[in-house]
Amino acid sequence: MTLAIATEPTPLKSNEDGVVLVGNTRVTLDTVVTAFLEGATAEEIAEQYPVLQLADVYSVIAYYLRRKAEVDDYLKIRQERAAQVRQENERRFSPIGIRDRLMARLDHQNQS
Repeated sequence: MTLAIATEPTPLKSNEDGVVLVGNTRVTLDTVVTAFLEGATAEEIAEQYPVLQLADVYSVIAYYLRRKAEVDDYLKIRQERAAQVRQENERRFSPIGIRDRLMARLDHQNQS
């Protein structure tokens, strides 16, 4: 018996916003790589995100390890963009007193 050696496609795709997703899920490359870098095993990642197939998690980790500089650059850009969005939101919607405003809204809804 001969083992057929086949190349498997990496289960990554970019959405319309340029965010890289794993397989046919909404789980991002960022999520899987960050979990891996924080010490999670592929099995733990797949358990935490049941929509992911274990083989896909291993494939994404392998992709990261083979293209570390590229992926790290992508992740840095994503982190910078997230910081910009956070700053913009905080500028537009002050987080000061947000808990009090939300609690007041909840009390008002409960009284209605």
